[in-house]
Amino acid sequence: MPSKRRIRWAAVPVIAAAAAALAGCTPTELHGYLPGFDESGTPATNQTEQLASLWTGSWIVLLIVGVITWGLMLWAMVVYRRRKGQTGLPVQLRYNMPIEIFFTSVPMILVVGLFAFTVRVQNDVEKPWADDEVDVHVTAIAKQWAWDFQYDEATTGGETVYDMGVQAQPAADGSLERDELPTLVLPVDKKVTIDLTSRDVIHSFWIVDFLYKKDMYIGHDNSWSFIPTREGHYEGKCAELCGEYHSAMLFNVEVVSESEHEQYIAGLEAAGQIGDVNEEYNRLQNLPGTDGVEADAETEEGH
Repeated sequence: MPSKRRIRWAAVPVIAAAAAALAGCTPTELHGYLPGFDESGTPATNQTEQLASLWTGSWIVLLIVGVITWGLMLWAMVVYRRRKGQTGLPVQLRYNMPIEIFFTSVPMILVVGLFAFTVRVQNDVEKPWADDEVDVHVTAIAKQWAWDFQYDEATTGGETVYDMGVQAQPAADGSLERDELPTLVLPVDKKVTIDLTSRDVIHSFWIVDFLYKKDMYIGHDNSWSFIPTREGHYEGKCAELCGEYHSAMLFNVEVVSESEHEQYIAGLEAAGQIGDVNEEYNRLQNLPGTDGVEADAETEEGH
């Protein structure tokens, strides 16, 4: 039987090879091919790293458990298979307490452990910024089947500005002009709080690369606090089946510099898009090609 010294020396090249292989992986590969990472290694938000670690860590544990379980099953099938000439039932064993305790306690420990890690990460992600810590406050309003984004008290004069969107309009070949989608503009490295509300049915706010999604209900507003840490373009969508055109309920997210964000807010103010859009909302404003005036006229005709 090999000595412990020899086993240790044999493990050295294995560990070195594994370290070399991992060193050659891209950030995306190291995080289980999840979105939210690029070649720079900077995650999309301050929460993306821990969310990815929870996901990949859970899968590693589960795969290890699976390999052990499958190995024991194969070993039992081979070692205790029926031999040629054998008849009848094998010896039946019952009430092996050590094995029963092991098979009960280990799964419970795994479940409790995975639950504890999940709760820890979720509590960290769900922790809101204090009111005096928030740099940018946005209200994201879901509607069938588009999005409105309202930047609360965002102008230099403390005015609220907004951008109202319409649902995606794919071409006959299925292609889509993403520039025409509702766009949420956020400054990089700033503390952001997004209040999430719905106008009609249950929706779900999901920025894919941010690795987190939250439901939006009537009469129960949610919020999400985070820091965008990498400039760039990101895609968002509704993650809750919300009706006929659910698949067209898409939006863009642009994470830009602070100066670019200020210019965007100034542009909304110059365009006269000032105030709380909830106060004058009309459901028909969501229809492609209609503005507020046409929607109000159609409503009056309907009455």
